[in-house]
Amino acid sequence: MSRIAGQDLLLIHPPAAKPAEPPLGVAALLGHLRGLGFAAAALDANLEAYLYLLETSRLEGALGSSPSRALQRAVRHARASLDLLRSPEALRSFARYGTAVHHLNQALSVYGGDGGRERLTLGDYQHGELSEFSPADLERVAAGEISTLFAPYFREQVLPQLEVQRPRWVALSVNYRHQVLPAFELAGMIRRHLPDVGLVGGGGMFTSWKPFLHKSGQRFSCFDHIGFGPGESVLNTLLAGSSPAGAYELEDPAAIAFTPDYSFAPFSQYLSPVPVLPLSASRGCYWQKCLFCPEATSPTHPWATVEDASFVPWLLELSARYSTPFLHFSDNAMPPRLLRAMAARAEEMSALRWHGFVRFEKALLDADLVQALADGGCRLLQLGLESGSQAVLDRLGKGTRLADVSAILRNLQRAGIATYVYIMLGTPGETAADAEATLDFLEEHAEAVTFLNAAIMNLPRQSEILDRPADFGIEGSMLPTDSESLGLYETFQSSSGWGRKEARRFLQQRLLASPAVRAMVNRVPPLFTSSHAFLFC
Repeated sequence: MSRIAGQDLLLIHPPAAKPAEPPLGVAALLGHLRGLGFAAAALDANLEAYLYLLETSRLEGALGSSPSRALQRAVRHARASLDLLRSPEALRSFARYGTAVHHLNQALSVYGGDGGRERLTLGDYQHGELSEFSPADLERVAAGEISTLFAPYFREQVLPQLEVQRPRWVALSVNYRHQVLPAFELAGMIRRHLPDVGLVGGGGMFTSWKPFLHKSGQRFSCFDHIGFGPGESVLNTLLAGSSPAGAYELEDPAAIAFTPDYSFAPFSQYLSPVPVLPLSASRGCYWQKCLFCPEATSPTHPWATVEDASFVPWLLELSARYSTPFLHFSDNAMPPRLLRAMAARAEEMSALRWHGFVRFEKALLDADLVQALADGGCRLLQLGLESGSQAVLDRLGKGTRLADVSAILRNLQRAGIATYVYIMLGTPGETAADAEATLDFLEEHAEAVTFLNAAIMNLPRQSEILDRPADFGIEGSMLPTDSESLGLYETFQSSSGWGRKEARRFLQQRLLASPAVRAMVNRVPPLFTSSHAFLFC
């Protein structure tokens, strides 16, 4: 257990998210608030919950009366599998690594409850009787009317610490849908056991609910405040006691922090063969033109970035402070000027090993720049191709040309930088010919695409596409959407006759039937996907 210290604020990262690295958002807030003089602390309840549930004695106690042999074997090997995943030995054999992940994932299924009511994996959580998008269900779990499999951990380990420390405020940072139910359960427990402690909910999920909460006037009984967007100024104002009287929803994007404080994070305990340092050199998206993305119409964060001149020294200082050369840039997309800043100081960065998201920018057409990035520690770049059809890319506002994509992939391949490419099928207006063009493009560039994520598109409710659906091949009558739901995506019908069902069939029967494409997909590390992919380049 990590020790909770501090009386002003405790920041909590709730389960369930991939326990591969510490939470950057919490660490950035912690560094900012401590820099202002507040007594703040942080708790990675996500990591602690997984380690609590993966203890051998607890797994054995949850096995039940007639477990399958496969489940018994998984529980028996859980400890050794956990040790392997936290050791560089895991990188010696992808097969052993995959087996360890499988054992741990299967061992976690002992907590499924009656009839498999709950499902927990290494990075996902679902409850068969509750929806994270139903305000009524969130109130039920917060009130303790129904519990989750995380309740024992909350009762036995989190609440006792809070009772001793008694922070004035607790802030829960919720960025993934599978964190929502556990976060509301924990908030409800804190509310009942420590009614004098103030509770704040924030993070990407709460921000995505902003339009619904404004329209409905919905308030969650377990939270005193909800914060939208960046939390730096919101929490500063709250801790200083200068929040507007009676305000429930808080929003102030004035301050953006980049330097994280990971003093709370036990790096050796995360499920990663090497300690990985998450960083972000920017907030928001500098492009903001992809019509399918909410960042184009209602960005979560205003665009901000670190200064070019201080960027590389900042990286080197943080790498030294936390004793790891492995960096993960979690930016929506790293701006080209920062890529140039790294390339210009490649020799200084040569001991680092880093990966992150970039766009298919024209800057990467410069083979010398790409080689300099490789020399400066770049091991993998994540790139959103989305489609191998130029018509689809133009319709979506991607701003990329397939001819440039081809040249960039060749440059990266020559420089020895692995690629993790993302495509989406079933986009509004897509046709069977567009899908075939995507398959053709992937096969033509098979040697340059190291890893592939192939998905069926989910259309965000805040997408600009929904403002003019006819322009994108969406029938005028949208399928009904539950107005009482906090759901993030809209259901749509395609006027072309090529929709999600057809796209899914193409994915299974055509795309994944291609030996070249299947090889890209099979190289992806199971469950941990892009979090561990750069380690297997």
